[in-house]
Amino acid sequence: MPERENPVGGTDDVEAVARAVLTASRLLVAVSARSLAVVEERVTLPQFRMLVVLSMHGATKLVTLAEQLQVAPSTAMRMLDRLIAAGLADRRTNPDSRRETVLQLTEEGRRAVADVMARRRAEISVIVERLSPEQRVSLIEALNAFSEAGAEAPVPDLADTEPFPLGWVDAAPAGDG
Repeated sequence: MPERENPVGGTDDVEAVARAVLTASRLLVAVSARSLAVVEERVTLPQFRMLVVLSMHGATKLVTLAEQLQVAPSTAMRMLDRLIAAGLADRRTNPDSRRETVLQLTEEGRRAVADVMARRRAEISVIVERLSPEQRVSLIEALNAFSEAGAEAPVPDLADTEPFPLGWVDAAPAGDG
């Protein structure tokens, strides 16, 4: 693909952008992995992703949860069984349809998600504080544009959410953890 002059004076090089995004994603994966230290003895990264989805959506049917995680229902069930054994999730009868079971976080599961997200947010804040105000503005614009191009819903203002931003889904790959 040919390089084009961009208004800022550099070149529009898709490969350079891809390399920069991959480098940044390595950093974010490392931050994510370190933030899991508070729960790593009990859950894997894919299992934590399930906790995040459950915390976002509340009581959820297994099929819906599997769809959101883009895994087979059998995979979601194995992951869920491990989370239930760890005391982080549970099953209950759907109050709207007694023939259905819904899955949800326990209070301990909600605390685990909140703790991990607080650690992640704190470490990212330390990194962002190293940037100049101008770099921060540019980063916000670039990341928002990147997220929009990938059809990712924006995270609400952190100050307006408890225990962490709803709509946020960990980008870790799903799998049978």
